[in-house]
Amino acid sequence: MRLRALLETDALGLRLLGGDDELDRTVRGVMTTDLRDPSRYLAGGELVLTGLAWRRSAEDSEPFVRLLAGAGVVGLAAGEAELAAVPDDLVAACVRHRLPLFAVEESVAFAAITEYVVRQVSGERAGDLAAVVDRHRRLMTSGPTGGGPDVVLDLLTTDLDLHAWVLSPTGRQIAGAGAPLPEGTGAVLAAGHLGATRTGRRGPHRITVHSTAYSLFPVRGGGRGATGPRDVRETVLSDWLLAVEADAGDWPAARLDLLQGVTQLIAVERDRRDAARTVRRRLAQEVLELVQTGAPPAEIAARLRVAAPVLMPGIGAAPRWQVVVARVDWDQQDGPAIDAGPVAQSLLEEILVDQELPGGTGSGSSDRIAVAHTGDEAIALVPLPPLAPGPDGEEPDQGPDAGLHADELLTAVREPLTAGLADDGRLTLGVSASVHSAEGLRGALEEARHARRVAAARPGRVCAAGHHELASHVLLLPFVPDDVRRAFTARLLDPLRDYDRRHRAELIPTLEAFLDCDGSWTRCATRLHLHVNTLRYRVGRIEQLTGRDLSRLEDKLDFFLALRMS
Repeated sequence: MRLRALLETDALGLRLLGGDDELDRTVRGVMTTDLRDPSRYLAGGELVLTGLAWRRSAEDSEPFVRLLAGAGVVGLAAGEAELAAVPDDLVAACVRHRLPLFAVEESVAFAAITEYVVRQVSGERAGDLAAVVDRHRRLMTSGPTGGGPDVVLDLLTTDLDLHAWVLSPTGRQIAGAGAPLPEGTGAVLAAGHLGATRTGRRGPHRITVHSTAYSLFPVRGGGRGATGPRDVRETVLSDWLLAVEADAGDWPAARLDLLQGVTQLIAVERDRRDAARTVRRRLAQEVLELVQTGAPPAEIAARLRVAAPVLMPGIGAAPRWQVVVARVDWDQQDGPAIDAGPVAQSLLEEILVDQELPGGTGSGSSDRIAVAHTGDEAIALVPLPPLAPGPDGEEPDQGPDAGLHADELLTAVREPLTAGLADDGRLTLGVSASVHSAEGLRGALEEARHARRVAAARPGRVCAAGHHELASHVLLLPFVPDDVRRAFTARLLDPLRDYDRRHRAELIPTLEAFLDCDGSWTRCATRLHLHVNTLRYRVGRIEQLTGRDLSRLEDKLDFFLALRMS
């Protein structure tokens, strides 16, 4: 019931003395008091009735109104029987605290107002409860088995005028009623949800994106071998979330319960889809075990022929394969160790779900890609269509790899996953080149593992590296011990840094440009906008300070590596 309805009821005899702009507040109860401080008995949402017996002087009005406003009271009704008129100091205090103030005529009993409010509020609550019960019934009969999460979300829209979406941990839209979320909003919501969950805050979490408020409810799956309460780090990166375009901060308990019921229905669909991946996971696990145990290529090829129709239906010829390795590492903490393999498996399936692959396996490719896990690693077997034969039927031209690329895998998911990993987790990925035979699969697996170790040597919570980064010094530098790296770079570069600090000579930038120009005096001078003689002076100073000769290949190589490791 709104305050406005009280004012419009002639039988109550109320006159509005202030608060015209606040009459749409909802009244959830009524209380009569003449205590100087009634706040301990207030729960918020009440209309307070008072005979003003608490007021002994004008100074008493301000603290009384301040206490009511702080307790969440929606309005104050003051009787005129005691003082004949409501005092101006009380009117002024209510204006300051934006608290609607009514005058109650002497002929109107507070009991009449109380009875009216209680009757109206109770009737509305009964109607709300009946509606909630009916919605629960309809939701249970129209749940995921009757059409998926979209059916449930449609009911929320038609019955409660709530627009809602089901999102993956990275913000990918799984289901929704009506228009999709604005571009980029899903990732922002997922990052906010994961970050709030990692801090231990209870849901629903409320986030505002571009002036639109959203309430986020976790969708906790019950499958994946759960046998009891699990560490939040095991679930936060794999559970879905329900995003509702509304601020649930002032929702009644009945509506919150309804939304919790919705998340339970969606969780059934989450577990159903997870179970549907069992066949693909088993195929990947079998191939992985054959590869790791050194099985004959013919046996691996036979298993791949079994897997190909499941993973890439409609492709007659045997496809090429690409391997992606992922690992989730957590900082050591007290308590039981976390089984990171299934976490990495769920994450890798999520990361690969929308990757565009040649041959039409774009959005929805999670239904084609098989992911297994062994220990703390997750390993994806990614099918690619066979290459077209070259001219005159000769061997296919391999050309640039047209499959997955490490630098593109994490573009859309880096922000939410970084929030979910917080300060104690890391995700690293490695991507192999494509291979077109069982003989090459073991090499592809080792290549992906090496690339993942390169990614692990980089800073950041979410990192990836590809096979193309294994053919140069990039492969070697990450595995040089830290103390060796520091000693090597300090011996070569510290004298130059110290000189630059004292004289602003820019020897380090000069050295970088000189090496980048392959030791060409003319090209380097042009790039730095220097005279060649000035460049020769700077290079001479570098050689003097370090005892090295930049005309020698060995010394050039040492400087090159020192700059890369610094």
